[in-house]
Amino acid sequence: MKIKFLGTGAADWAPDRHDHGDEYRGNASALINDRILIDPGPTVPAALERFGIAPESIKYIINTHKHKDHFNADTIACLESKGAKFIEIEGETTLDGVKITAMTGHHRIPTKHYFFDDGEHKIYYALDSAWLLYDEVQLIIDNAPVDLIVLDCTVGHQDGDYRIFEHNNINMVIEIKKTLAPHIKSFCISHMSCGLHDDHHIICRDLEPYGINVAYDGLEITI
Repeated sequence: MKIKFLGTGAADWAPDRHDHGDEYRGNASALINDRILIDPGPTVPAALERFGIAPESIKYIINTHKHKDHFNADTIACLESKGAKFIEIEGETTLDGVKITAMTGHHRIPTKHYFFDDGEHKIYYALDSAWLLYDEVQLIIDNAPVDLIVLDCTVGHQDGDYRIFEHNNINMVIEIKKTLAPHIKSFCISHMSCGLHDDHHIICRDLEPYGINVAYDGLEITI
């Protein structure tokens, strides 16, 4: 199984922001096996062009929630015109040989996290959310070992920030990793705020001692 990150930023990233010099993150989105798109946000078409991905290769579109950085009607219409199908997953379904289980995330509006299982490998994609809910943790333990989890890390190193009630900060991610390390092989963060995070190389430096990877636009992980 393969995941490719088309975008790893939160809603406040924009092409004309220069908080991090030339560094840029599109709105959080990813591809599973080049064919299943997670979150049809507004920056997806530009990401497909940037990374040389033909829109026609995308067969299914699934969505975590309806916030505008994760859901864009024009993006959906564009991909549907190329043959993609938008799927609302409730419970379990199988797409392109991958069993997908939708779980509820801890976010201000209803949010879905997705567990992908192709029979050999497993990925858990958990954006946007603060912590993980008990049922999610139980799913992970019951299906261990999970090869990869992608965790929200919107808030960075900020202390006393109210957004921790619907998004993780770095300390929260570290605690999740300490707790679930016996059940998950690899940990990765995405959905990083432009205004709340340091530059990419600094985030990597800070998380390297904990064995947590930092996603970037274009990163591809094959399991």
